[in-house]
Amino acid sequence: MTRLVRSIHNRDRMKDSLILGLDLGTSGVKALLLTVDGSAPNRIIAEATAGLPLSTPHPGWSEQDPTDWWRGTVQAIQDVLARSGARPGDIAGLALSGQMHGATLLDGEGQVLRPAILWNDQRSGPECALITERVGFANLIRWVANPALAGFTAPKILWVRRHEPDIYRRISTVLLPKDYINYRLTGEPATEASDASGTLLFDVVHRRWSEEMLGALEIPRSFLPQVYESTDIVGRITTEAAAATGLTQGTPVVAGGADNACAAVGMGVVRPGQLLTSLGTSGTVVAPSSEPRLDPQARLHTFCHAVKDTWYLMGVVLSAGGSLRWFRDTLATEERRQAEAEGRDAYDLILDEAAAVPRGSEGLFFLPYLTGERTPHGDPDARGVFFGLSLRHTRAHLARSVLEGVTYALADSASIMRELGVDIQTIRATGGGARSPFWRQMQADILNARVATALADAGPAFGAALIAGAGVNAFPSIVEAVDRTVTMSGDLLLPKPDAVTVYRQYHELYASLYPALADRFRAVARLFS
Repeated sequence: MTRLVRSIHNRDRMKDSLILGLDLGTSGVKALLLTVDGSAPNRIIAEATAGLPLSTPHPGWSEQDPTDWWRGTVQAIQDVLARSGARPGDIAGLALSGQMHGATLLDGEGQVLRPAILWNDQRSGPECALITERVGFANLIRWVANPALAGFTAPKILWVRRHEPDIYRRISTVLLPKDYINYRLTGEPATEASDASGTLLFDVVHRRWSEEMLGALEIPRSFLPQVYESTDIVGRITTEAAAATGLTQGTPVVAGGADNACAAVGMGVVRPGQLLTSLGTSGTVVAPSSEPRLDPQARLHTFCHAVKDTWYLMGVVLSAGGSLRWFRDTLATEERRQAEAEGRDAYDLILDEAAAVPRGSEGLFFLPYLTGERTPHGDPDARGVFFGLSLRHTRAHLARSVLEGVTYALADSASIMRELGVDIQTIRATGGGARSPFWRQMQADILNARVATALADAGPAFGAALIAGAGVNAFPSIVEAVDRTVTMSGDLLLPKPDAVTVYRQYHELYASLYPALADRFRAVARLFS
């Protein structure tokens, strides 16, 4: 307690402090130590990652054991301390970013009742239909700002109630993944607005639990922890957690944020007018807003940002970089062989070949729905399509059409955001796809906005560290933390007017393909169900 008071009330004491950011992902836990120095640039001094196992006991199911999250967190913290040589007492505070939506069920003694059901688990489709029928689509948007999707937490709880009643009767607390780690660190059950937004039980507009939704679904309010803002301190490292991790007992634990919110903070996307595009296996498009903007058709998600009094709209492309990886593994045998011989990355060869093809791939389109699609169609039956193939098209045309198709899918989300009044001035691109100047320029041209990248892309763990710093007053606020630490490269790409014109026409054609094929996707799904 005394050390925290000194760090808040004596700013000079913060000059040499360290901040710990953690990111609980699906494949691993990342720990990052950031210096907070009033007279020198803030810098990352060490990083460490611990892998996590994933269980798929049935088709469409996805689970993890929360005790594996804890073991991974302990390992990552111990490793980052060892690599940095830092004294635990110099860590002023820590915060977590985490995978959203996962249902972590605890009994009255705080013990895990069953493996956590994750964000990408699809078993609760029938529960989603039940929620929509019982609540009504318009009330879903009014009460919780989002439609009922299998990824969210509430359908998972209803699935457990229906299929595992003995487990359901023993539930005392439902926590999200990162909040379970905070519970293990502090002994205090808590959550915060950005992560709670993804439960389908949270009033996103008013940043509180939705009594209307809880009542309609007959889920006890007692299941849910207190909600904080991301920079609030939710507890302190306990004696047991200190012994396990090597951290100092009493170190403040800041509430943290959902992975997408923390990724946006880490890239400096905290103000209206900015747009984050992330191209990993999936793709996300995130736009901050000073007010909650609700899409009446629920094509986009509306969530609370980690920044107080700020929200964000988000679109999701399920197979973004995943589409390019599929192309590499399935169709780019020669490029992989050449890359291995030359000691190069096969992706670089594929992108070089694609860059030699004219814009629009000479009438070839790719729908990147290899695993269904989230935004704007919300269709798990949608599938990937090459449309317009001719004898003229080569593998290079196929490659470029994949890149363009994924970027059109990102533009679908941006178009809806603009329709809802969101001003998009500058895109900050991150993820594997953002490393390519060619693909970044394609984003600038198709989305018709400037594209920048950060000099250092440390992901959600970095955003969590900035949130922790703001929580212990190492920074006055998250926005000022971003201004002091996030440095953009000088490589600002501007949309090319001729390319914008060409791509606008091609994007309209691309957008017309899904409606023409939607019933055929469903017919194919029925054949293979």
